[in-house]
Amino acid sequence: MQEVNPAETTRAYAFEMWMKAPMPMVTLFRTIDVSKLRKISKRSGLKFNMLLCWCIGKAASQVKEFFMLPVGDRLVRYDSIAVNTIVANKTGEVSSCDIPYSPDVAKFNANYLRLTQQVAETCENHDITDSMVIGTSALVQYAIDGAVGMYSGIFNNPFMIWGRYRKSWFKTKLTLSFQFHHTQMDGAHAAKFLDILQTEINKVAID
Repeated sequence: MQEVNPAETTRAYAFEMWMKAPMPMVTLFRTIDVSKLRKISKRSGLKFNMLLCWCIGKAASQVKEFFMLPVGDRLVRYDSIAVNTIVANKTGEVSSCDIPYSPDVAKFNANYLRLTQQVAETCENHDITDSMVIGTSALVQYAIDGAVGMYSGIFNNPFMIWGRYRKSWFKTKLTLSFQFHHTQMDGAHAAKFLDILQTEINKVAID
């Protein structure tokens, strides 16, 4: 990670406009087709949530705005991306787990299983500080139409929330929300990311 001069980036205007805004976060909602992920999960035994997190990382890695993030009053450029997931720990509470993104799904899955088990057993968060982390929260026990994340003024990371997917005869749909800091990206970048996410889900192939 490296601090950059906002004036020398494509986010110069956004940095000037939104860094001191009282509420700089924007949220988009999107219903995506996750039929392919559900089918692969059932056939391979791979966790549905892991597959979705991997697709999120893969889609984000194709949008350059994800590699820059406002941190405090600075703009920071990262070389890598991680995906966060919330883990139910052994005390019945929840802990946070950052998983480094890898284009190799087998490697990502191995890290996902190892780190989430570690966090569940130790009840200690696993934080990656040198990657741009995409937060996620999966409320899979509940049928929700959407959720807007909280803006603390401390963490500016993009965040995604989803609930239970909806099954029909031919398709499985999932509604999710995507919250992002307007300094990091514009609505068009966020919408492009969600389009790429759907494309990557449709392309998933597990041997």
